[in-house]
Amino acid sequence: MKRLELISARLKSDDALTVAGLSAEFGVSSRTLSRDIEILRDQGLPIEADRGRGGGIRLHRTWGIGRVNFSYAEAIDLLVSLAVAEQMKSPFFMAELAPIRRKLLASFSPRLKTEISDIKSRVLVGEAASHMVLSAFSAPRPAVVEVLHQAFVTRHQLAITYRSIDGQTTNRIIEPHYLLLHSPVWYVLAFDHLRNDVRTFRCDRIEKVTLVEDRFQVINIDRFEATLKNLDVIGP
Repeated sequence: MKRLELISARLKSDDALTVAGLSAEFGVSSRTLSRDIEILRDQGLPIEADRGRGGGIRLHRTWGIGRVNFSYAEAIDLLVSLAVAEQMKSPFFMAELAPIRRKLLASFSPRLKTEISDIKSRVLVGEAASHMVLSAFSAPRPAVVEVLHQAFVTRHQLAITYRSIDGQTTNRIIEPHYLLLHSPVWYVLAFDHLRNDVRTFRCDRIEKVTLVEDRFQVINIDRFEATLKNLDVIGP
């Protein structure tokens, strides 16, 4: 019935509503509206109503919880973000992160759980960036972040144009093995085919990026130990 759909939409609007007001809006009696409300309740809509003819009517405040569907990519982003937040050990709004993470993971197959665990293990969190780094920091280009994100998750190589600390630009083919956050600055720990060695790149210094078809196997984080010692002056 179209009236039921319209009533449902009005309830989801979060406007202040009453039974009398809705009855007048839809041109039906309060008894008819009450029957419509019962039908919507039977269909699973959690409707609350105050007693009395002028009583308010609304959806329960948690009506939308549990009804959100995530794509695989969205779930990965959320789980990795939760992992980063947990590693940052903020004292605020963190108490429920572990249960949320477990609930999300419970919906994945064993194979996907393994893939997500692998991605999370490649995201590292360090101390906050120094004042020296922040003085020359700017937000990474959204187009760069989008392609870098894709390559990191799918383990594809990237062709990048990179600006060093002294302003020189070079073109390189890199393999984005790990991401490192020194808040708010993100770094890519990569194998650099130009140098034939591992290097660390600041994301905000990547000016252009293109996905390359070739894929790579993740190397052990120990390979990057030497490159992580002095990120304040790094600029390969």
